[in-house]
Amino acid sequence: MQLSDRITGSAIAALGAVAFVYGSKLPPVPGQQVGPSAFPMVVGAGLALCGGLIVFGVGRHFEEVAEADVISHATPEELAPLPAWRNWLALLPPALLAFYALASETLGFLPTAAVMVLVASLAFGARPKLAVPLAIIAPFAINLIFLKLLRVPLPGGILPFPW
Repeated sequence: MQLSDRITGSAIAALGAVAFVYGSKLPPVPGQQVGPSAFPMVVGAGLALCGGLIVFGVGRHFEEVAEADVISHATPEELAPLPAWRNWLALLPPALLAFYALASETLGFLPTAAVMVLVASLAFGARPKLAVPLAIIAPFAINLIFLKLLRVPLPGGILPFPW
């Protein structure tokens, strides 16, 4: 069963609006310019914007052109259905979140996030030449954003953030 883009876009926009409204109600932290409301409001605004774009079909032309291009240049092997194990990839993000919840306090954010990025990248088709550097750099960048900008320390574990 496929849902209309208007339905899914509206659901995403509504979720974004709810996140924005509830985020705006969070109390500010005295003496800080960026408080706990900033992250849910930014994410909510982004979701509402993306949901609206989906509802109004912005970018649909690019999908149709790309799909027509792929089909016209594809060999029969490329048009074959995906193997059955690929259907299970939908369970990977929740599994990675469960892994983070169970392992982050013991291992720390950096190694846990590195494993998560590496596994997700490889599972969704990235080449190891790209996935390994991404798994090394991304956790440091994310930790830096949380630590310096949001002032939220992430678990140190066996490999704490160096600065």
